[in-house]
Amino acid sequence: QVQLVESGGGLVQAGGSLTLSCAASGSPVRTNTMGWHRQAPGKQRELVASISSGGSTNYADSVKGRSTISRNNAKNTVYLQMNSLKPEDTAVYYCSAMQYGSSWWNYWGQGTQVTVSS
Repeated sequence: QVQLVESGGGLVQAGGSLTLSCAASGSPVRTNTMGWHRQAPGKQRELVASISSGGSTNYADSVKGRSTISRNNAKNTVYLQMNSLKPEDTAVYYCSAMQYGSSWWNYWGQGTQVTVSS
């Protein structure tokens, strides 16, 4: 069983930056594909960034060039650094883990709210 706990959300002005953290327990983040998703009110949850066990990263077009996903294996933590934030980035951000060999996201955190004011 993998537990994921997000932190780092908050209220920020447009143009500002935030770094979200996802602390994992129960499984090393380096052995899983880790992802950050977000869900805005009235919208479907979307994958914004992922990092594979091999370190490959992928980003949604909406955040590409403004966000960086990374992990610290020693701390068993995954990060999402977001820059040049826009009001449309406002959402609940969720961390997720896809176990090796799986085709879906097996574990989810509880989410952290990010609100970007204009």
